[in-house]
Amino acid sequence: MPDLLIELFSEEIPARMQAQAADGLKKLVTDALVERGLLYEGAKAFVTPRRLALAVHGLPGRQADQREEKKGPRVGAPDGAIAGFLKSAGLSSLDQATVQSDPKKGDFYVAVVEKPGRPTPEVIAEIIPAIIRSFPWPKSMRWGSGSLRWVRPLHSIVATFGAEGDEPEVVRFEVDGIVSSNVTYGHRFLAPAPITVKRLDDWMAKLEAAKVVVDRDRRKDIILNDAKDLALANGLELVEDEGLLDEVAGLVEWPVVLMGAFEERFLDIPDEVIRATIRANQKCFVLKNPATGRLANRFLLISNLVASDGGAAIVAGNERVIRARLSDAKFFWDTDRVNGLESRMPRFQSITFHEKLGSQAERIERIRRLAVEIAPKVGAAPALAEDAALFCKADLLTEVVGEFPELQGLMGRYYAEGEGLAPEVAAACEEHYKPQGPGDRVPTAPVSIAVALADKVDTLVGFWAIDEKPTGSKDPYALRRAALGVIRIVLENGLRLRLADVFTGHFKLADQDIIRTANEARIKRVEDALGDQGGAVVGNDVAMWVSRKFGDRTADSRSIDLLSFFADRLKVHLREHGARHDLVDAVFALEGQDDLFLLVERMTALARFLDTEDGRTLLAGYRRAVNILRIEEKKDGRAFTGPTNAALLKEPAEERLADAIEQVKRRVATAVAAEDFETAMTALADLRGPVDAFFDAVTVNDQDPALRENRLKLLDEIRAATRGIADFDRIGG
Repeated sequence: MPDLLIELFSEEIPARMQAQAADGLKKLVTDALVERGLLYEGAKAFVTPRRLALAVHGLPGRQADQREEKKGPRVGAPDGAIAGFLKSAGLSSLDQATVQSDPKKGDFYVAVVEKPGRPTPEVIAEIIPAIIRSFPWPKSMRWGSGSLRWVRPLHSIVATFGAEGDEPEVVRFEVDGIVSSNVTYGHRFLAPAPITVKRLDDWMAKLEAAKVVVDRDRRKDIILNDAKDLALANGLELVEDEGLLDEVAGLVEWPVVLMGAFEERFLDIPDEVIRATIRANQKCFVLKNPATGRLANRFLLISNLVASDGGAAIVAGNERVIRARLSDAKFFWDTDRVNGLESRMPRFQSITFHEKLGSQAERIERIRRLAVEIAPKVGAAPALAEDAALFCKADLLTEVVGEFPELQGLMGRYYAEGEGLAPEVAAACEEHYKPQGPGDRVPTAPVSIAVALADKVDTLVGFWAIDEKPTGSKDPYALRRAALGVIRIVLENGLRLRLADVFTGHFKLADQDIIRTANEARIKRVEDALGDQGGAVVGNDVAMWVSRKFGDRTADSRSIDLLSFFADRLKVHLREHGARHDLVDAVFALEGQDDLFLLVERMTALARFLDTEDGRTLLAGYRRAVNILRIEEKKDGRAFTGPTNAALLKEPAEERLADAIEQVKRRVATAVAAEDFETAMTALADLRGPVDAFFDAVTVNDQDPALRENRLKLLDEIRAATRGIADFDRIGG
């Protein structure tokens, strides 16, 4: 079957747009072909800095003929309806239509419209120009006097169609003066002459001979393997960088790896700063000295041509630029160390964190107070946690972080170590941002944990307090990520932390900053009116200010709302690890379930129990009891809540159930208090037999109203017994 080859040859396509453009071309073309009845066997897109291409394999030579029956008006319909039918069906008279009968609607006209399929090249010639004119580039341009918009000036279009072994035909069309052909061009400098191509294999082979590697993945492999080989030949190791590899593969058509060097004096700069400097400015890879474990004063650059001088001029040019950039980085590094972290702290007072949440200095103070509060609960020394919280943001005002924001935290650790701060404090300066994503590790050192939790909780509480919550897909302050970070830190470190208490106390603290920020002028008037006592009055009346500003939204109510947000994030986190989200709901529904580690332990034990025969049977019995209870409560317009009246327990089965419920309640309560959830589940399993026996032997809706009410209360006692573990109403399927 014939194959299609399309190549759009232009000036350099930005590397960041190439992968998306290749995927977009493939989808647009193949969707358009399928929509027109042209099914294909396979398709592959290619992209280099100067060309966007697509090969579609196994296309038919022409569209299939189509036959369609078009139903018309009834016989004897008005002339206007008849005329409209003839026009839409492409008929010249009713003699070309047939008459069909319908028992209900009578006789009506039917036109059989036969549409012959068109040759595939003709369809392609219609599809491709429309796709080119409307291609969704993130940014595009016009050039010359034409009207076409493309990412960079488009020079030529290859469009061939033909079967293996045949001479393919050129699919003829024109876009803004550019006429399709079978001619492309090789490497801009090494082989710029025109090249006549046929189909995919011929196109790839001829371009390879013209110093163009069209397959992006193959270019990446060439770069990576040649870089490793060159590093090894010099006794060094390549520091791999997948993101940089993706980028440089989009900058070259014929990759050539060259090695350059810089002065050893720059190795005094931290490795991460050297790497960021060389990567950001010259798109070069750095090398590591295996003997020292640190960077070597060498780098690898990826050239786009084979130079006559072996690349000496190219290397020298890159060395010159890198030397200048590293000189800047060294100046920043030295300047930052001279000034010190503490000297930067006053500047935070004039930097706004958020217009409703005050300055960065106020935020740091909130983090400090919360870190000191959390520290004993996570095994950290409060004094160390306080120091770490005070300095954890200081590197944001350093020269290096100003130049390379991605190094924030890490540079804080370097500066803290250089100033002789405690190792725990230095580590917390870096680790308090973690985890920053699903693949990032969580901090494990107690001081780092305390500051990381304080930082994330302050963010969540602050934005909850000003009602800036995530909505739908919008989460501009990354609150979902912050909550997930808290969850992972707690669970992966096995921490026992009552979040409700932490939230409530911090809401009260945040409210003070919010009120002071939002009502600064008003507070000043109070202080002016009351003299020196004004500040004390304002401080003592924070609750009044909060009430006026937030109405009924107290710290407790907002803590509950924030906890529900955590429940949603926890469900997402656990679902990704194979857990059932309905069990999270069932456990979270009970009061006081704000200890995430304990909650997951309870949920895990519940999941194991429900996977047993005892668990499944008890759940079925529970649902039967609750369904009966709900129906009768709705019928009577009242709730039936225990305890039962022992004197009205007439049947042995209901007596045994009542005794079992009381015993299970006590055993479950004791086990839960001891945080022994396996024992609690074992106790709950003992209800299975009495519940089954009760439904087999006892009629709940007895004619005696007193017996009926007592038995309904007994059903409610089943619900009460299970509530010691979870809200079974929320357990699904």
